[in-house]
Amino acid sequence: MSLSERDSTAGGGLERAAAILDAFDVTHRELTLAALVRRSGLPRSTTHRLADRMIALGWLDKPHDRYRIGNRLFELSGLAPIRHELRESVLPFMHDLYNTVRTTVQLGVLDGPQVLIVEKITGHRPMPMLSQVGGTVPTFCSALGRALLAYSDRSVVDAVLDGELPARTPRTLTNPAAIRRELAAMPDRGWAVEREEGNIGVTCVAAPIFGPEGTVAAAVSITGPTGMVRPDRAGPAVRLVAAAASRAFSKQSR
Repeated sequence: MSLSERDSTAGGGLERAAAILDAFDVTHRELTLAALVRRSGLPRSTTHRLADRMIALGWLDKPHDRYRIGNRLFELSGLAPIRHELRESVLPFMHDLYNTVRTTVQLGVLDGPQVLIVEKITGHRPMPMLSQVGGTVPTFCSALGRALLAYSDRSVVDAVLDGELPARTPRTLTNPAAIRRELAAMPDRGWAVEREEGNIGVTCVAAPIFGPEGTVAAAVSITGPTGMVRPDRAGPAVRLVAAAASRAFSKQSR
């Protein structure tokens, strides 16, 4: 076998492994072999053989008759800068914010047209309708997303707003012009607001976190029942925490 043929085979193997890993998400944390075959799109024999190899490597686990993500991938994920440096810098401030507001605090970063949830503190009042760590929320209709988009390049904003903007509730803003007005108002106010656009009865307030070059790196938010989260009170608290977290993150990233 030539070098190019070996490279092609290795590349194909990586793509098949990626297809298996991509079969898992926050709503499919454990999968039977049949479900893994269906969601990965790979032949059953290939899926079975590759899954067994991934178990040996620690990439997958199979305690009973279902596959799940292995501990080795969890260990490696902690080495990614987005999880290590950002989380290390911001987490103490998230705890301070949670101790003040006593409702869910989340940390998110842009991931294409979505916001990736990097960290989350729920305490004793979890909100199961919200995405878990590693999950995503739409950028256009979340306070986290708007806090990020308000300081992003125009091309990033255009890419999001030129795409599909499906309504998640009757209150979801789906008009690009209306969303742009929200983004334009955000810098003067210092925080972004989303009122029941993702889930009825839930309000979110978020503020941006900046890196050492002054570019937006992440956003922190509080989320809770609409009757409990009042933007005029929550906004200043989130803004102050985001500013403190920005200083800490910028200092560590230099």
